[in-house]
Amino acid sequence: MSLYSSGVSDVGVESSTPALAWGPVIGGAVAAAAATIILLLLGSGVGLTMVSPWSGDSASFTTVGVTAAIWFVVVQWLASALGGYLTGRLRAKWANVHTDEVFFRDTAHGFLSWALATVVVVGMAGSAFTSLTGAGAQAVSTTAATATVAGTAAAANGDAAAPDAATDYFTDMLLRPQDLASRAQADNASATAEISRILMQGAVNDGVPEADRAYISSIVASRAGIPPEEARARVDQVLTQIEDAKNAALKAADQARKSAATAAMLGALSLLVGAFIASAAAALGGRQRDDEEAALIVTR
Repeated sequence: MSLYSSGVSDVGVESSTPALAWGPVIGGAVAAAAATIILLLLGSGVGLTMVSPWSGDSASFTTVGVTAAIWFVVVQWLASALGGYLTGRLRAKWANVHTDEVFFRDTAHGFLSWALATVVVVGMAGSAFTSLTGAGAQAVSTTAATATVAGTAAAANGDAAAPDAATDYFTDMLLRPQDLASRAQADNASATAEISRILMQGAVNDGVPEADRAYISSIVASRAGIPPEEARARVDQVLTQIEDAKNAALKAADQARKSAATAAMLGALSLLVGAFIASAAAALGGRQRDDEEAALIVTR
C-alpha cells in the first residue's frame, strides 16, 4: 500500500503544516553534539595513554597526530549519523506528500541537524580557544607592563638611552678600530656585543659579508690567541652551523604550513562527508518511521 500519492495533489492549495520541523532538527543536533563531546573525551583519554614522559614508553608524535586525526573524522561521522537518524525518526508524518518530496525534506532536515550540531560544537571549541587566547594575551600584557615600568625606572636612574638596534651594525662599521688586537684584548664585552650584532645582521640579510667574516676572524684570533687561518676556519664553521639551524627552522615552518593546509582540506572534506551521512541517515530514519507506521496500520 502506497503511503503517498504518486503525483501532485491539491494543486493551488497551500498546506497549513510547515515543511520544516525544528523540533526533530534541534533534537538530532543536540544528540549529535553530545555524542561528539563524549567521543572526544573518550578519544582524549585513550590518547593520553599513548604518551608518556619516560623515554621509550611514548608513541611518536606522528603516530599520535595521525591517530587523533582519524579519531576526529570517525567522531564527526558517527555523531552525524546519530543526529541525522534521530531527526528522521522523530519527525511527524507528512500526509498527502509525494514520495520524492518526503525524501527531500528528510535529507534537508538531516542536513540542518548536522549544520546546527557543527555550529554548536565549533562554538564551544571556539569559546575554549578564546579563553586560552585571552589568558595568553593577559600574560603578555602583564609582561609588557612590567617591562615598561622597568624601562621607566632605568631611565629615571640616569641610564643613557640605548642606540637604535637597526643602526648599531652600521655604527660599528664606522667605528671599527685599526688596532684591533689591543681593543679585543681590552674590551671583551664590546667585542662580544659587536660580533652578536654582525651575526644578527647576517641572519636578517641571509649571509655574513666577506668583510665581516674577516673582521670576526681577526677578533677571534686576538681573543683566542690562535693563528688567523685557524680563526677563520672556526668562524666559517660557526657560520655554517648558524645557516644549518636557520634552514632547519625554515624547513620545520614549511612542513608545519603544509601540514596545516592538509589538515584544513581534510577537515573540510570530512565535514562534507558528515553532512552527506547526516542527510542519508535522516532519510533512512524517516523511511523506517513511515514503514513501521504503515505496517502498524495494515496489522490493524
